[in-house]
Amino acid sequence: MSTVLITGTSSGIGLATAVTAARAGWAVVATMRDPGRATALREAAENAGVTVDVRRLDVTDAGSIAECVQGVQDTYGGLDAVVNNAGISNFDPTMEMSTAEALRTNMEVNFFGVIAVSRAAMPLLRASRGRLLTIGSVHGVVGQPFNEAYCAAKFAVEGFMESLAPVAEAHGVRVSIVVPGFVPDTNFGVFPDINRVTIQAASGPYAPTFAAYIDWVIGQGWESAGQKAQEVAEVVVRTLGEARPPFRVPANDWAAKYLDHKLADRDGSAIQSLARTWIGASR
Repeated sequence: MSTVLITGTSSGIGLATAVTAARAGWAVVATMRDPGRATALREAAENAGVTVDVRRLDVTDAGSIAECVQGVQDTYGGLDAVVNNAGISNFDPTMEMSTAEALRTNMEVNFFGVIAVSRAAMPLLRASRGRLLTIGSVHGVVGQPFNEAYCAAKFAVEGFMESLAPVAEAHGVRVSIVVPGFVPDTNFGVFPDINRVTIQAASGPYAPTFAAYIDWVIGQGWESAGQKAQEVAEVVVRTLGEARPPFRVPANDWAAKYLDHKLADRDGSAIQSLARTWIGASR
């Protein structure tokens, strides 16, 4: 049985992915910063007739990461896949509101945390010729006004993983990013009215622009254009099982069309083919 470690599994996409992977036959190590928040995951797994191995992993704590990865090796003898899912949202006019500390926290979780987990797991993934998959975002490709900090972190993840992918593949590890659209049932990045009022009041000279932007967001009907966490989970698990998964995988048609605004090479295959020639790897 192949083993997958998934971060951020207390809710949303991480929870759905843990249960879906277990149903597909994976041995699932479901990690979260606070295992005391695992009730919903355990109930979902029980309802699905599967079990998951819940362990503590804080992506901002190097000791926590090392302990978890070593524990997985001790228990399972190796590791076949990692799903970097843990993340936090950030939505405010960065130039006016966010403190330097808040911006650093965003980068620590959404970028440096991803890199720290990936680096710790890479020796085991090389040994198993495994998979390294990260949950990205359309906002890691197309910048979103008033979400500068989150977009910056996701852009950084895209750049890091795109650069890593051909090197990792040359050593047996396939790297992919699954790009969801808007996922309303996770409450991740949702724009509740109280936030609109609070943020607009604190937006200073950006208040009229912020109001116009939120009117546009609401007018687009993002919820109707989105998808459920379970749909994203199914894309993740399917990608993990592919012999040669693409680098970038839009999780639904809406995300694919959104990426088309910027990417002619939507799935990343052209860039990856080119990059492989730079390192002397075969196509």
